Amino acid sequence: LIAIISDSHDNLDNLKKFINWSLENKIEKIICLGDVCKIETIKYLALSFLGEIFLVRGNACLYEASELKKYQNIKYYGEIGQEIIDGLKIAFVHEPEKIKKLIEYNLDFVFYGHTHKPWLEKNGETLVANPGTLGGVYYQATFALLNTETKKLELKLLGSL
Repeated sequence: LIAIISDSHDNLDNLKKFINWSLENKIEKIICLGDVCKIETIKYLALSFLGEIFLVRGNACLYEASELKKYQNIKYYGEIGQEIIDGLKIAFVHEPEKIKKLIEYNLDFVFYGHTHKPWLEKNGETLVANPGTLGGVYYQATFALLNTETKKLELKLLGSL
């Protein structure tokens, strides 16, 4: 199981609730689509969740890439991340403007953040999704959950966990 989060904007209460839920539900990896913001929030995420964290930079991030090197479980990509996880080709970015080019690569999933609005659409064989905002800014706090065995993606409301 992979959790996809975005735009937590230093909301530690929501991040703690999400991490606790992730640990209880055996989440193996987190894809973070940016706008975690401060390095202290990244530190909390990295030390609280011991699985792999795949991270791209958001427009409101307030840390340097060099500050992330001390966290062994964070894999940092800059603006565009791409991984093959359990045979699924997955790309992830913060800004939606970058997804158009990624769709050309015949991927299974493309995830993006920035808008804070949960979104899901099929583009050819690629499922394009925005998990919304974990921080609960402008919209209810949400994240997405990907079951790599069933290829099922579902949106989770943090407030109803």
